[in-house]
Amino acid sequence: MFLDQALPTFIAESRELLDAMESALLQFALAAPQEDTVNAVFRAAHTIKGSAGLFGLDHIVAFTHVVESVLDRVRDGTVTVAEPLVTLLLSCADHMRALIDTTAAGQYEPNAASTATGSALLDRLQQHLPGALAAAEPVPRVETAVAADAGANNYWHLSLRFGSEVLKNGMDPLSFLRYLGQLGTIVGLETLADALPPADEMDPHLCYLGFEVSFDSTADKAAIEDVFDFVREDAQIRILPPHSRVADYLRLIAELPEQAPRLGEILVRCGSVTAQELAEALAAQAAAATPQPLGSIMVAQGVVPPVVVEAALAQQQQLRGKGQETQTVRVDAEKLDQLINLVGELIIASAGASLTARRAGDAALQESASAVSELVEQVRDRALQLRMVRIGATFGRFQRVVHDVAREIGKDIRLQLSGEDTELDKTVVEKLGDPLTHLVRNAIDHGIEPGALRLERGKPAQGTVRLHAYHDAGNIVIEVSDDGGGLRREKILAKAEARGLIEPGQSLSDAEIYNLVFEPGFSTAEQVTNLSGRGVGMDVVKRNIVALRGSVSLTSTEGVGTTVSVRLPLTLAMIDGFLVSVGKAPFVVPLEMIEECIEYSAAPGHHYTDLRGEVLPFVRLRDVFALDGAAARRQSIVVVRQGGVKAGLVVDALHGEFQTVIKPLDKMFQRADRLSGSTILGTGEVALILDVPALIRQATAAAPPAHTQFSCNN
Repeated sequence: MFLDQALPTFIAESRELLDAMESALLQFALAAPQEDTVNAVFRAAHTIKGSAGLFGLDHIVAFTHVVESVLDRVRDGTVTVAEPLVTLLLSCADHMRALIDTTAAGQYEPNAASTATGSALLDRLQQHLPGALAAAEPVPRVETAVAADAGANNYWHLSLRFGSEVLKNGMDPLSFLRYLGQLGTIVGLETLADALPPADEMDPHLCYLGFEVSFDSTADKAAIEDVFDFVREDAQIRILPPHSRVADYLRLIAELPEQAPRLGEILVRCGSVTAQELAEALAAQAAAATPQPLGSIMVAQGVVPPVVVEAALAQQQQLRGKGQETQTVRVDAEKLDQLINLVGELIIASAGASLTARRAGDAALQESASAVSELVEQVRDRALQLRMVRIGATFGRFQRVVHDVAREIGKDIRLQLSGEDTELDKTVVEKLGDPLTHLVRNAIDHGIEPGALRLERGKPAQGTVRLHAYHDAGNIVIEVSDDGGGLRREKILAKAEARGLIEPGQSLSDAEIYNLVFEPGFSTAEQVTNLSGRGVGMDVVKRNIVALRGSVSLTSTEGVGTTVSVRLPLTLAMIDGFLVSVGKAPFVVPLEMIEECIEYSAAPGHHYTDLRGEVLPFVRLRDVFALDGAAARRQSIVVVRQGGVKAGLVVDALHGEFQTVIKPLDKMFQRADRLSGSTILGTGEVALILDVPALIRQATAAAPPAHTQFSCNN
């Protein structure tokens, strides 16, 4: 009943293991596989198989078992790793992921399509396996009867006593027996319910079961122990190997909680020791003057077992490596989002309390409000850190994209990653996958030349696509670059003129020309392929990035390569802001983009000023938003920067730093230019958050030449 609660954890962990498996397999394609890498792939498949067995997902167990068998032969060197095998194993990982996804959707049995796909893959896998392994039984075999002529002590013997909390922890005792059947044949099985209390005292949430199992298998002790990895801490597991001494069984019975006669009867049915073996053991103990009340009771009760259900000595195994307690906790994403929303409301309420304290003029109240504000700020920072994830996991997915696409179009391309430890908001990461995928595929298809052409140009035949991430001024910058042929300036201009995007003869900078590729429907591809050439994609990339309050730019050098830079905020929930106003209208500027604030000074009619000998273009927010009223007698310029570009924002008043909870604009205003959101002030007023990159572009569009000379009047 509790397996349904544990299933989401199984699905999440299986997906993580498949990601790790895919990453390791892609390393095979880059270089000769190392032992650690091979073991990592094997462990991933083995763990998925074991976990699937716990939930009775026999179709996943059966398929993964064959994959595991092939990987085992890779481990021992019997099978050599080559490109076709890597491709096959990647396809198997995809199929396993599809099976996990259908399970997550509530489908616990294979459908016709997945069965056909799995069968085709199994046929290919069996080419790497001897007949016995290839035809391995997918369903556990359980035989409760013991052959009359079976020899004593020929089997493993397992004594299993599951802890009372095992069901509460989401584990099903029967699933372990089912999975055990994957390693061999259960030839004897006795269920013990001696610990079961009277019906009126029984707790249906607790487990009272135990099992004595006779097990025929060629597996080693470690493999049998691994079956019970997930329940080791919640159970007592004792294993005796084949051909154990009768004294070992007597010792085992002495350690078990049930009464000796009862255990003797069970060992008889499972097949433990013969009457002759038991009598000889007791006689030897008597001769050694060693009192053995247990043996006496068993003989008095006439307990005579015929065939020992062999099991591996494991009293120490129940205490073996109680691994370190986990240091992480899985939290549902929705709960995390709710926490962030509540923290945002707390910030707004705290700002209101601080404002009320200042208006009251009570020093003690102001001090208390200030202390609360500091604590709220710390809570905000910690809450936001909970949503921060490394971008390395997103980057890692593109190894597979590059591998598959390069093979599809017949190019030799490698992916180079850097900055994988850079962190940003989980929400941003989730929405970043599609734009980055298109940029990477575009670099492979358009950017990297065919190998023969690269050799003619003096380049190595293997092309390189790079993904690089780093922090800059409170933002994260992700660069997708290639060492291909670069963009042809004249070709882009000709295409833009033909489509009416620019006037013939219009003078544009390199940046303006290259950014034309982000126009809807723009494409310079001469042929339409499965990957590109239909004039869709780059405009969607830009739209998705802008929707994340980010920006995208492109630089290129013909014959050298192209770099696309994506700049994004670290989080979409809260920022440190700087509150300014124009007349009675409040605005918020993201604090990390502010360089400094200076007094307004400019010649009449000019849209630039002198910043220590440097031309600083600016925009007047009063003009940008068509605000009524006269400008303040003493205005200020907020100097902002994005990348290496500076500009100024002319405002009437500066109000200082402000913890800003970002609220989305209503649909009516979502297309409003130069605004990226809104927030609520402590007074209850709504302040608009400025889209600084858009304002910088507006300011620099009318900027004077960099060599402009300033007179003393400026």
